[in-house]
Amino acid sequence: MTVTRFAPSPTGYIHVGNLRTALMNYLIARKTGGEFILRLDDTDQERSKQEYIDALKQDLEWLGISWDREERQSLRLDRYRDVAEQLKADGKLYECFESPVELDLKRKKQLNMGKPPVYDRASLHLTQAQKEALRAEGKEGYWRFKLDLERIEWTDGVLGDLSIDAASVSDPVLIKASGQVLYTFASPVDDADMGITDIVRGGDHVTNTATQIQIIEAIGGAVPRFAHHSLLTGPQGEELSKRLGALSIRDLREGGIAPEALLSMMARLGSSQPIELKLSIDELAEGFDLSQFGSAPTKFDSADLVPLTRARNQSLPFEDVKERILALGIPAEHAETFWQVASQNINLLSDLGEWADLCLNGAQPLIAEEDREFIAQAMPLLPAPPYSDNSWKEWTSEVKAKTGRKGKGLFMPLRKAVTGLDHGPDMATLMPLLQKVPARG
Repeated sequence: MTVTRFAPSPTGYIHVGNLRTALMNYLIARKTGGEFILRLDDTDQERSKQEYIDALKQDLEWLGISWDREERQSLRLDRYRDVAEQLKADGKLYECFESPVELDLKRKKQLNMGKPPVYDRASLHLTQAQKEALRAEGKEGYWRFKLDLERIEWTDGVLGDLSIDAASVSDPVLIKASGQVLYTFASPVDDADMGITDIVRGGDHVTNTATQIQIIEAIGGAVPRFAHHSLLTGPQGEELSKRLGALSIRDLREGGIAPEALLSMMARLGSSQPIELKLSIDELAEGFDLSQFGSAPTKFDSADLVPLTRARNQSLPFEDVKERILALGIPAEHAETFWQVASQNINLLSDLGEWADLCLNGAQPLIAEEDREFIAQAMPLLPAPPYSDNSWKEWTSEVKAKTGRKGKGLFMPLRKAVTGLDHGPDMATLMPLLQKVPARG
């Protein structure tokens, strides 16, 4: 059975980059009838917060992304300790003592000598007496995984055949001096234990994948199928990572973006398939094809979510928005007509407030200087509300007869005088909704 996972760190609100990863893994599981695990990477107890966990779940539920089970890495610390002891006994985990400053000096020296800045394994050869002496000096040991210095190869679901020489990569740190288990260790242990079969993540994890393949093999696990999607950039190709905080799912939701719009974009963005509005996750899963995605950086513009949201809102049945419309003060007998009129003229559901204000309170007239005399003649001919379906036709016919104006020169100035807008719905349909109009004389 296909088993995928989404493993966020609950140290902040999830953003569009996180969602892209979560959605791809979810759709793979959904398409194949497999299992999707929400796995919280909460081993950093200082930065992990329950409020972020709650917000994460709220965001996923709003999007319609459900998980078959939840795992927390903070509840698996005993397992990580057991695996660490196994790796130590196998000679695959060794203690190091260099400080960040010392490591930085080593890297600079290697670069100056034209060598790759790879950890030199100096601590690997320390005797027990030397380790005790370093501890006596106040240094704390942390633990690195000893890589087999060979080529690590796999077929990536997006990037194709990949090969990384382990000799060009530093032995990864798995456990900090404080005892905190790092992502580089907890993740492959979990993937092995939980039988994860497919992993989709960002292209910045390619090197991690190489080292984690060896870790999974060292603990006797089955290596999953990996795929690395492209990274998102801004609309001009600029780095997006610094702006991701402003593109959190909660902010997009509060800004009125529809979940269907966000899912439809994230399921196709960066692929050769066109981005089309899909109203259900089942539709998205059915058409999802990882092989259609490319490796080039992918431009993301949140403004592109607006037309998708507009299309979704236009498709909503009246019953879905009835309570919202009534809450705006629209009379119940006019509510459905109001939705028919307003739905075709809004982007976000929050825009309904502007149309309700127009209907209930009237508008500031928009009158061009050359039309002032014409409007002065026309407005006294407009009767007071309430209006019928024929009111617009009757009024414009009377104004035409009195002023001689016709066509656009007749209709546009009258629309602007009544609604304060130079565009909008059919006036014959709108007029019966208007409870106030500008002064008629």
